[in-house]
Amino acid sequence: MPSFHSEITIDVPRFAVWDALVRKEEWHRWNTFLYDGDPALPIRQGKTVSLALRRREEEQGTEFQARILVLQPNHCLRWVARAPGFRNEHLFDLEEVGANRTRYIHQECLSGLLARLVLPLVRQDEKQGMRRMTQQLKRYVEHHYRQSW
Repeated sequence: MPSFHSEITIDVPRFAVWDALVRKEEWHRWNTFLYDGDPALPIRQGKTVSLALRRREEEQGTEFQARILVLQPNHCLRWVARAPGFRNEHLFDLEEVGANRTRYIHQECLSGLLARLVLPLVRQDEKQGMRRMTQQLKRYVEHHYRQSW
């Protein structure tokens, strides 16, 4: 199963990273990879949210519906998006790695018959988009957290 992975250590407590991650209506302030398609749909386990993904900043976003599979506050968020012949799962994991330090891990797994066709077209841009989001989250949360404390 093809997958992508990005991780970084962020110098703030886990709850601060979590707060930025689940406030999808605020993503536009820092995130150029994932976008909130409908702020009225909150992130709730078992519910569907409307999102968009931009692999490259200058491209048009690809809209999709994702079902929230796991929502463990301050620890884990996981969703899955499906289309005929295609399954895309995102996992966001937060690990405490010291006083006021959090390891942020973002994984994406693609599966299904169409994944093999789509993967060569998106592989590099998808990896770069995930890395971009990881760096943007770190900058945003560290700056925002320091200003509020």
